[in-house]
Amino acid sequence: MSMPKVEISENGRSLAQKAARYFVNLARETILREGRFTVAISGGSTPKQTYDLLALAPYRNNLDWFRIHFFWVDERCVPPDHSESNYKVAFESLLSLVPIPSENIHRIPGELPVQKAAQAYEKDLQKFFGDTTPEFCLILLGLGGDGHTASLFPGNQVTLEKDNWALSVTHTTPPAPLIDRVSLSLAVINAAKNVTFLVSGAEKAKVLAQVLKGPYQPDLLPAQMVKPNGGQLLWLVDQPAAEFIKS
Repeated sequence: MSMPKVEISENGRSLAQKAARYFVNLARETILREGRFTVAISGGSTPKQTYDLLALAPYRNNLDWFRIHFFWVDERCVPPDHSESNYKVAFESLLSLVPIPSENIHRIPGELPVQKAAQAYEKDLQKFFGDTTPEFCLILLGLGGDGHTASLFPGNQVTLEKDNWALSVTHTTPPAPLIDRVSLSLAVINAAKNVTFLVSGAEKAKVLAQVLKGPYQPDLLPAQMVKPNGGQLLWLVDQPAAEFIKS
């Protein structure tokens, strides 16, 4: 693993612009080299600002959407048209607005019971990537106020699961909403070639400092366990979130 990089933008808007440029440049380089670009995306307001931009010129015009495959880092067990669906957010803000083939959209079937949803998603991953652990070109992550990322929450032993690629997560403690979820495992996240956190807002400043500068406490701060095996870890954050890591 190379050393993590931290890049600080002035505000949430400039962070989204940097993330959109990064996405486009990485996708273009990877498609030229490998013929396709695989990305696992997250929900949340910060990634949504990036998706909004990618749906607009000039970003959308500089991408070969037929060679990009979208997967999800995690999903709540709700139907795809539910307000809490990560798929719904990405579909409405980006995927429905660009010329991407439907077969390139690999959503987690959140309308199923959590274990069946995880099994179905793992089968989709196996069908696409084969028998070896998926190596995504890019995984986009967020950071929760409690130190969680994806749907890997503090004190939840499923976080340590190593055998499965897609995990069924029973979510019974805050943060809300308390809905069962499906999440990519740490094994898959850490196998990615590029893992990028998008973190914005003053409410994330303390937990960001704990994750980046505090003692290693993975049971309390699961985001600390994100350490790509051979890939690049990048933190794109804005000034308010970076308040306690600047020195």
